[in-house]
Amino acid sequence: MARPAVIALWAVPRSRSTAFERMMIERGDLNVVHEPFSYLTASGQFTFGPTTVSRLDDLFDLLLRHSGDQPLFFKETTDYSYDSLLADPRLFTGVTNTFLIRDPDSVVASYHALKPTMALEEVGFERLYRIFRAVSDATGEQPVVVDADDLIRAPDTVVEAYCRRVGLTFTTGSLRWSAGARTEWGLTDAWHRDVSASTGFVDAGRTYTTHPGNDAWLAEVAAYHRPFYEKMYACRIATDPPGVAPG
Repeated sequence: MARPAVIALWAVPRSRSTAFERMMIERGDLNVVHEPFSYLTASGQFTFGPTTVSRLDDLFDLLLRHSGDQPLFFKETTDYSYDSLLADPRLFTGVTNTFLIRDPDSVVASYHALKPTMALEEVGFERLYRIFRAVSDATGEQPVVVDADDLIRAPDTVVEAYCRRVGLTFTTGSLRWSAGARTEWGLTDAWHRDVSASTGFVDAGRTYTTHPGNDAWLAEVAAYHRPFYEKMYACRIATDPPGVAPG
């Protein structure tokens, strides 16, 4: 497979996507951009290199026209909706779109702990599946899907398969990194404390007082998103024999 010019990782929030991004930074052969569309939506602008943009289509155009010899990797979470991008054919022809999921119960508990006022749609599985379906329909191919629990359980296997699927060379050294926050995470630092303290793909072992198992609203939110998760889970990079989604 030819080396891709732009790789996107679309992820639900609280799915260890920043750890995945940190691994891609550690490679050293990619120009890595952190949540450009989220930052633009939240703050009204995004600066990439010497250019600042305030419109989503201008930002997408800027990412596709990135300069330099290195391919560009961006990771984005679906706290927000980016449906206007689905009308741009370059999303399907100019980008290798990949996806990261995590069990909805874990996502909902973690998200609620950081934002107790969260709205149902912010959990993001429905939005993520909409992008996944659009990519599948437009390209006629099944996009790469990584499950966060598989990533923690077997990082070598999952990352090697991911790299092979997207046309990157797998480097085992990228699975370990130095602990510490990144400047590009500054606006949302509270959401990235676990990965800032980490040196690889590990389960931080967090438990939450309030979770879908003891809160009716959170159970409703998780149940709403589970069908979208299960559809994508069935397409994931598998580390064991195929089966039904957990839960």
